[in-house]
Amino acid sequence: MRTSIADTADAAVVGIEDGATVLVGGFGLAGMPFDLIDALIRQGADDLTVVSNNAGNGDVGLAALLRAGRVRKVVCSFPRQSDSYVFDELYRAGRVELEVVPQGTLAERMRAAGAGIGAFYSPVGAGTPLAEGKETREIDGRVHVLEHPIKGDVALISAHRADTAGNLVYRRTARNFGPVMATAASTVVAQVGEIVPAGQLDPESVVTPGIYVDRVVRTEVRRLTVQGAR
Repeated sequence: MRTSIADTADAAVVGIEDGATVLVGGFGLAGMPFDLIDALIRQGADDLTVVSNNAGNGDVGLAALLRAGRVRKVVCSFPRQSDSYVFDELYRAGRVELEVVPQGTLAERMRAAGAGIGAFYSPVGAGTPLAEGKETREIDGRVHVLEHPIKGDVALISAHRADTAGNLVYRRTARNFGPVMATAASTVVAQVGEIVPAGQLDPESVVTPGIYVDRVVRTEVRRLTVQGAR
């Protein structure tokens, strides 16, 4: 079996290097791998490029990684929400770079990396600043923009359950970007609420096969909110 079971979140993030591109699962707080991010902060990797749907919420998870000054660039769809004050402050101060990618394009760019697709054309963003500097082509009378894959050195994702072979089952909307990120990174680390012996998961429920997963760690389920955080 290629998947290893880590004893702690700190052991699960060993080896992440400075300058790495890290894909971080989550849609806001849903499916955010909080324990792995906290472990990455303790681990000390710096100058990171983070790819995620959001640019952090409140002071937890991805926002905490930003606050620690470990992130050089954020690639995301929604950099600003009412509770994205950590990113706002860093961006306005010129301490973090930003690349905005439409949400569907973001998912497809990672899926393309996992599928071995060299590039693809999409009509999304054509004629807007998001298309500046990119190759365009008219297809069926509509302008399309050439988009390239996003491949991560590491993906940090959260799932509901795993087995000892690394197969993952997600819970409802916490699934979000986890499956595509798991195919698009060289090393995939998943935190889960439960690990069961191989063969105990219903194969029809497995979303991410263990062949994509390098490390799994069981963590306590955390119900985090940022209401009233600031």
